[in-house]
Amino acid sequence: MFSLRSYTRWAAPLAVGLIALGVAPATASATTAAATAPVRDDFNGDGYQDLAVGAPGATVGGQSKAGYATVAYGGPHGLSTTRRTVISRATSGIPGAAAAGQRFGTQLSKGDLNGDGYADLVVGGRGGAVIVWGGSGGLSGGTAISASSTQTGDFDGDGMLDLALFRTAFATGDDPAGTTATVWSGPISRGGAPSATAALDPDHLQYVDVWDGTTGDVDGDGRDDLALHVYCGDGNFCTELYVATDSGLAYQRSAVPDGDGGVALGDLNGDGYDDIAVGFTYDETVQVAYGSAAGVTPPSTWKAFTQDTPGVPGTLETNDRFGAALAIADVTGDHLGDLAVGVPGEALGDLHSAGMVELLHGSRAGLTGTGAQAITQNTSGVPGTAERGDAFGGAVQLLDINGNGYADLAAAAPGENSGDGAVWELRGRPTGIVTDAALVLGGKGLGAPYSKAALGYELR
Repeated sequence: MFSLRSYTRWAAPLAVGLIALGVAPATASATTAAATAPVRDDFNGDGYQDLAVGAPGATVGGQSKAGYATVAYGGPHGLSTTRRTVISRATSGIPGAAAAGQRFGTQLSKGDLNGDGYADLVVGGRGGAVIVWGGSGGLSGGTAISASSTQTGDFDGDGMLDLALFRTAFATGDDPAGTTATVWSGPISRGGAPSATAALDPDHLQYVDVWDGTTGDVDGDGRDDLALHVYCGDGNFCTELYVATDSGLAYQRSAVPDGDGGVALGDLNGDGYDDIAVGFTYDETVQVAYGSAAGVTPPSTWKAFTQDTPGVPGTLETNDRFGAALAIADVTGDHLGDLAVGVPGEALGDLHSAGMVELLHGSRAGLTGTGAQAITQNTSGVPGTAERGDAFGGAVQLLDINGNGYADLAAAAPGENSGDGAVWELRGRPTGIVTDAALVLGGKGLGAPYSKAALGYELR
């Protein structure tokens, strides 16, 4: 399995827009880390990372916006439309029933929760979440849990993944509805019984709505830390950090850039500490804060990147939404994380919000604009054609789906074909992202509901 983890989330402001349209390393040695690291991305145990995709706008069983998730399994030749599992509330073995407005597949998390060596998928939505269990045949069966969104991470450093569960009603006005949160310690049984439970920061989370997040180890202590993307009121989204301590996850006020866009964790400079990248879509900026033995470095050390940064293609313009989605992993095989940046509002000529993805490279000195790439649906070798409103780059993920040591890019256009959505797979190489063997996944080709499905709303 590819050793450099990748993390991605895309911004809630784009989510709001789609809903309005009707979609709603530890300091240990590498050998030790590889031997003890829990399985995170391989649902069927074949050694290849797999891609999970949310389609929360889909009509299922006649129920509008009931939603689903699908997994395309990795392999030596990459992803395909035939090696996949489609999961909805109407799928046999999945608890509950498809209902209008559930938006199942709005949020996804994954990892081996029961310690059997197979990653499991947690599918969230407005009607609660389901853990779908991995196995040699792929994903099957499910256990309902009371959560709208979840995050997986080894928060206590015992080598087993834990599960943070968030329950929020998602405010429709200026004031957040508030969130209640619980951390389940792993292993978690197939019956949904954790080894232990603990409340997470009720004093603060009651004032925000948790939409999504990511996990990684910013201080190299062998325990995962938690970054959250939250609605903090008056139309604003924020980024908040919880650091793992001996007594659990502890809220670190103002410890990270407080952006409204995507958030990603990964090691951009190869020093063994995960760094955090946060998008500021209003300012068309991505800020990077670096990890260290003492935790996230102070604001004076943070670096900002825009489309005006030397080497980064394009020009800083309003409404491009640079940084709406972010992901970190090693694309070029140099053992340094690279940053994929979704720019779903990018206009291509008069095609407004056609969208773009940019790849910025890591270096021993940190993230750099030197050698950055820009990819659109009009890039030679990329299937399809850019169109107004596609929002290409609305979600991004980096995974080594063919096991060759280079992370590959998954880029979603949830607005493709007037809201059907689609996901592109492009290969990683020493030179960066290449378009040979490019593949596009659509709901119709996956044998799933596709009309207005917003396929690619979430990628894991």
